[in-house]
Amino acid sequence: MNIANNILETIGHTPMVRLNKVTDGSPATVLAKVETFNPGHSIKDRMAVYMVNDAEAKGYLKPGGTIIECTSGNTGMGLALVAVVRGYKCIFTTNDKQSKEKIDILKAVGAEVIVCPTAVEASDPRSYYAIAERLSKEIPNSFWFNQYDNLANWLAHYETTGPEIWEQTDGKVTHVLVGAGTCGTITGVGRFLKEKNPNIEIIGIDTYGSILKKYKETGEIDPKENYPYLTEGIGKDTIPKNLDNSVIDHYEKVGDKEAALACRRLAKEEGLLLGYSAGSAMAAFHQLKHKFKKDDVVVIIFHDHGSRYLGKIYNDDWMRERGFLQTELTVADLIKSKKDKSFYSIEGSETVRNVLNIMKSQDISQLPVMQNASIRGTISENAILNFILENPLHNPDKEVSTIMSDPMPVVALDIPISKLNRYFEEKIPGVLAIDPVGNYHVITKYDIVRSL
Repeated sequence: MNIANNILETIGHTPMVRLNKVTDGSPATVLAKVETFNPGHSIKDRMAVYMVNDAEAKGYLKPGGTIIECTSGNTGMGLALVAVVRGYKCIFTTNDKQSKEKIDILKAVGAEVIVCPTAVEASDPRSYYAIAERLSKEIPNSFWFNQYDNLANWLAHYETTGPEIWEQTDGKVTHVLVGAGTCGTITGVGRFLKEKNPNIEIIGIDTYGSILKKYKETGEIDPKENYPYLTEGIGKDTIPKNLDNSVIDHYEKVGDKEAALACRRLAKEEGLLLGYSAGSAMAAFHQLKHKFKKDDVVVIIFHDHGSRYLGKIYNDDWMRERGFLQTELTVADLIKSKKDKSFYSIEGSETVRNVLNIMKSQDISQLPVMQNASIRGTISENAILNFILENPLHNPDKEVSTIMSDPMPVVALDIPISKLNRYFEEKIPGVLAIDPVGNYHVITKYDIVRSL
């Protein structure tokens, strides 16, 4: 039988997958090292085990102790898995730009999570670095792993990730694109592969707002390069001890928008639901594709799973709010954004007076007229008022069917809202749409204006 003794034994040996549709005509062989197949769904599982093993061997972490770490979420998940198997407690500090999904996942495996502000210096006592360090001094039998400066981090990738890439490509790999954050992955992979073939190009993926690229090129830490960004999992405002720039040939910076859009392409065109840093790496490939040749074998490391970003890069509203989606709002989007999704209709036999009272009480200016669940016409507030004024003594008690206009047209959910104007007329002030569960919705000009 081939049975793992515990979940930690399933870490590593992740698949290498050929990319087919998102390479935009590049002649190179483009491969993805898909680290989401680790049990914690990220590459950080590898170094989490290595760091704990190292801490145990050096006596820093003793039975029943507490693991403390500052993390964007993925390292925390890896450490939490180790903690569950080996009987440790966990306290993680993170910053407030991280996705809610990451925080919820950490809590789900028993960790305590402390959310700290992003827009502070690393030395600020409110930063997630500083709070983690302070807690490690205050809590007995605890250890702060400090993944940024813990050298077991890069060793994990030197001994596992790098060799796997070499073996899976039969030593034919020519370029590796890998996100740089703690810099453990890029240093470990880079050192191993450069030892095998110094001509292999190691390309670090950085983000705007991070200091890593400028530091590589100038040896200087430029405060002007450090500013807030949305991308998660890569970029730094300090220089980690895990960083070895000698094995990194080039850094490519990628913007928040480009990374997010690349993630969505990978999901829709390759079936790979991945995290923000994967989008950064893919976008970097697109920016550099002109340099890759027919015989090149390009490996892109995809660090974590997209399920941790469902409320962000895979959420249309979040993307639109930040100007990342240029696609026009559809009827479905408009319905989703409406606070009040109630649907009101009347029978044709209702009196004009009663219909007017309904409109006043519900603050609506038009109603579908229905009979036996079928739409027969439309009545507007203006039509009712004009009709009443013609004969105030008698007309209010007449059936509304006598003055109703044609039914509002039923439109498809995927119609862009810019196309709706052609349906509106003086006597037809709105359109109807039917959602996937069969509910009717009225959409008016006011609804459209309010959604913009």
